[in-house]
Amino acid sequence: MKKAVIFDLDGTLLNTIDDLSDSVNFVLKKHKYPTFSIEEYKYKVGNGMRKLIERSLPETEQSEEKIEQILAEFMAYYGEHKMDKTAPYDGIEQLLKTLKQKGIKTAVVTNKAHISAKPLIDSVFKNLFDEVAGQKEGVPTKPDPTAVLAVMKELKVKADECLYLGDSGVDMQTARNADVFGIGVLWGFRKAEELKENGAKVLIKEPQEVLEYLQ
Repeated sequence: MKKAVIFDLDGTLLNTIDDLSDSVNFVLKKHKYPTFSIEEYKYKVGNGMRKLIERSLPETEQSEEKIEQILAEFMAYYGEHKMDKTAPYDGIEQLLKTLKQKGIKTAVVTNKAHISAKPLIDSVFKNLFDEVAGQKEGVPTKPDPTAVLAVMKELKVKADECLYLGDSGVDMQTARNADVFGIGVLWGFRKAEELKENGAKVLIKEPQEVLEYLQ
């Protein structure tokens, strides 16, 4: 029996892509830079806020100073608008409640900045998570397993007692690097092929399917 389920956030628990897209485009437009569609942003997110900004800026504007400036403006705007359109995927809340009823521990490990991730989780999923680990200075981003291993230590569980859910290749690489059973979700931002190529053990179409892999 598994003792814990660790979740990615964006594209796995919450559909955040509209608010992320709107927030980056707001700052890009302000500086008269080209903007992007929601579909394009689905392939820009996943490696942290800084990488999102790097991927969105024109190549001629990739100086450290400019990236930091745009990142700060984005974080300020996103901080105010992160819940404008963001919502849980269908079935996620029920899954979390079922896991709690079964005594399964739950956690979030995300490349989203902790300062954004923790308030999001706390406001949408009150008391449904035992641990939330957003990206912090000095901690490598996924697919490095450091954050996942730290969360497992906090939860007092071993790798073979965990499931890891995510919607991207980065997530599946993270699961593999942490030696955890990686489940690719098909309701998120990326395609099945990417998940398979990066080591997904199984793919699921509905959150409740997770329950089949607890044994």
